Amino acid sequence: MHCRETDALIDASWRPQSWSVKDRWNNEIILANERWQHIINGHWELANLCDQVLDTVRLGTHKQNETDPNKYRDLKKFSDSPYGYTHILVIVRLLPNKFVITACPKRVR
Repeated sequence: MHCRETDALIDASWRPQSWSVKDRWNNEIILANERWQHIINGHWELANLCDQVLDTVRLGTHKQNETDPNKYRDLKKFSDSPYGYTHILVIVRLLPNKFVITACPKRVR
């Protein structure tokens, strides 16, 4: 799934624009436009990396949160990340809805 506007899913009921991607366990995870705006407002470095954020959900290492079993951290290395960042970290909630909470670039050695 690509993040180009023409590829967006339209659902006027609760998410005016969103993207959907399946993780390794076939969970359909939603990246809502509201969440994407939150991500790029806090981490402008990711503004052109929406596809990489979705790839992180699809293919990244998946680690369950120690205190919240419905929250996961997905991490994936990207060789073309800008500004010296090496990875993208995405926080996903699986229950009650499956959606991206936030994402940020990381430098991992």
